[in-house]
This record gives sequence, structure tokens and C-alpha cells, in this order.
Amino acid sequence: MSHAAAFRKLLAGPDVIVAPGMYDGMTALLVEQNGFACAYLSGASISYSRIAQPDIGLMSVTEVGEAVANIRERLKIPFIVDADTGFGNALNTQRAVRMLERMGASGIQLEDQTYPKRCGHLAGKSLVPAAEMVGKLKAALDARHDPHTVIIARTDAIAVEGFDAALERAHAYAEAGADVLFVEAPQSEEQQATLGKTFAGKVPLLANMVEGGRTPLKSATELGKIGYKIVIYPGAMMRVITFAATEYLKTLKAHGETTRLRDRMFDFNGLNAILGLNDIMATGARYDATLKKAAE
Repeated sequence: MSHAAAFRKLLAGPDVIVAPGMYDGMTALLVEQNGFACAYLSGASISYSRIAQPDIGLMSVTEVGEAVANIRERLKIPFIVDADTGFGNALNTQRAVRMLERMGASGIQLEDQTYPKRCGHLAGKSLVPAAEMVGKLKAALDARHDPHTVIIARTDAIAVEGFDAALERAHAYAEAGADVLFVEAPQSEEQQATLGKTFAGKVPLLANMVEGGRTPLKSATELGKIGYKIVIYPGAMMRVITFAATEYLKTLKAHGETTRLRDRMFDFNGLNAILGLNDIMATGARYDATLKKAAE
């Protein structure tokens, strides 16, 4: 079964899909090793980690594609890729879909902001006309190599045009053939519940949990009960790691040593165990005598 087909199987199953955010091979591997069946590649987190810039549309499709390829080399489970606006018009979208699918995306998320876009929980967003987004979604669907690849339609209309307009856009995107709907940044529990009542059982819904964002935070279980199928935590990995790294650097600066942090980090052997060094070296030893000696 392909990873895209595996994602389809999850969508058809009874459980809410919890997809932690990740942004490179290491964070992806941690998601898989900790038992999650799906992951989410956040465009924001790629921007944070690669160029230390906020999520304001500075990343190119090539940079996102490289991240996808590096992750797929290590990751077996399905993962969703945030493809922003498709990086341009319908033709750009088709190229992006083909590239990201070829690199290893199981699901590809497209949004209706103008290009360059910005984070869904930032002010000052603007949208393309709904008809243009419908065309881009149809272009994306036609561009797929694998019919199992999931196309996710995101609308940012709540912040720009209001909740009713967001519902209208979501209906239009579903009619265009989107496999999953993502109505970004509902601003109240009432809006979350209305989305669930409107689309649950018709089109799978994705919820985005952003710590400090505009949407009320709920557990995946709570969101599943009101009609959501996928719950993503796109930036939490980056926030946790940045917090921990800052604490480490403050301690090192203040004390000139790391011994007081030993119980909050993996040691050399522990990190290599996560990476599977022994298994990798054993595989190499089958082909190379020098690696055999190193593995002993």
C-alpha cells in the first residue's frame, strides 16, 4: 500500500487523525517513533527552521520540496504537506502538486490567500476570488500522479470576509472535489461546532490547533465529537524545541556547563539509539568490511 493509500485508509477509518507538526527528518522520525499514524509538514515551521523568518510566504516550492524529500527518506507513515497557495496560479499549483507528490507527500494542502500568503492567525490577509480557488483545486486534482493523494482545501475567509462567506467558500471547494476541508481560524466554540454540523459526514474536516492563536484550543477527542476528522498541531514541535533550546543556552551562558541539564537531554548513545545507528551500521557491514569493524 502506498503512503497516500494509507492516508486514505485513515480517513475512512473511525478514529480522529492526530497529526503532529514536524519540519525535518529528525522531528518526523520522532513523530513516527512515538506512535502517530500521520504527520503534518508545516510551511511555517519550515520557514522558522530554515531561514528563521515568520510565516509570510518567503519559502519557495523548491525549498518545501527538498524538505519533503528529506523527510520521506526516513518516514514511513503518511504526512500532509502545507503547499501554501500552490505558489502562484493554477499552472504553478499543478507543478507544485506534481513535485510535492513525487517527493513523498501523502496529502497536499492549498489555501485561498493571495500570493505571497501569511500565517492564518496573523492579521492583514487577503484572498483570491472563490472562482479562482475552485480552478486551482481542479487543477491540483488533475495534476495528481496517484489518485489516492489527498487534496486539502483551506479557506482563510473568516478573518477577511466573515464566517458566512467562509461557509460559502467551503461548500464551493467541496463541490470542486476537495477531499478534505480546512476552514482556518474559527474564532469561537460556536463557529467550531457550526462547521462540524455543516460538513461532518459529508467531507472530512481538518482543525488547526495553534497555541496562542485565534481559535479555541480543544483536545482531539473533543474535536472528534463535534465532527472533525483531522487535528493538526503544526507549530507545537517548533515551539517546544525553541523553548528547550533557549533554556539550554541560558544555562550554558550562565554556568559554562551542561551537567545540570543532563536529565533533560539524551546523551550521545541515547541520541544514536533514536537514529538507529546500530541497525544502519549492521546493514552497511553486509557490504563494507570497514563498516563491519566499526559496528563491532
